[in-house]
Amino acid sequence: MKIDLAGRVAVVSGASRRAGIGAAIARALANAGADVLLTYFLPYDVHTSGLGGDAREIEALLSELRAFGVRAYGLEANLSQPTAPQHIFDAVHGLLGAPSILVNNACHSEQGGLDQVEADQLDRHYAVNVRGTVLMCKEFVRRWQGERGGRIISITSGQGAGPMPGELAYVVTKAAIDAMTVTLAAEMAGRGITVNAVDPGATDTGWMSDDLRKAIAAKTHLRRVGLPSDVANLVCFLASEQGEWITGQVIRSRGGA
Repeated sequence: MKIDLAGRVAVVSGASRRAGIGAAIARALANAGADVLLTYFLPYDVHTSGLGGDAREIEALLSELRAFGVRAYGLEANLSQPTAPQHIFDAVHGLLGAPSILVNNACHSEQGGLDQVEADQLDRHYAVNVRGTVLMCKEFVRRWQGERGGRIISITSGQGAGPMPGELAYVVTKAAIDAMTVTLAAEMAGRGITVNAVDPGATDTGWMSDDLRKAIAAKTHLRRVGLPSDVANLVCFLASEQGEWITGQVIRSRGGA
């Protein structure tokens, strides 16, 4: 089965690291022929996640995407700002035209259980993981002109599959994506837009120690950890014509874990 996204325009949020999930998704969509606008926010990568923060890496990723023969642009955007989604969609319409694919991958994550959680930490998570995601969906739908083929795909984190102790603010806000997916899919019925979420489980993007990687792999049926390409392949399918019958689903793609 060949997935063909030629002539389609995709927005992928949170794609600043070449080893990350967002980058893998952008590659898969570009390889299938879609033009891509990706967003990133370097201060988060430098000061909060500690996993990245190099503009040269973004340029290298964009070069990879363009090597597939598609148009690709990057835009720095702080999704904690309420006006960011409008700015992003203004940019994609100006640079590439009307998008038909939205992938909500960007998120905010800090460690902290109930004893550590504070109001401002909750607010930081809410601003990106809930408000930012919902407003991205709103801008996408508000400008949607197609009769069919619209796709909203969000990356979630498996809150319905098991606990994540020590990450309470993250868990609470990411769980909202599961609920949003079900309701938004119903709202989009008849408007030509499918809405789904993907839960990839623990995915190796460079943050795992060897011991943690082995422990996670031992819990899966396939005896390995998830890779960014695993997420990207599923997202690419959902974005395609072949994925048209799937909507309102939170798909657990966790290797049996």
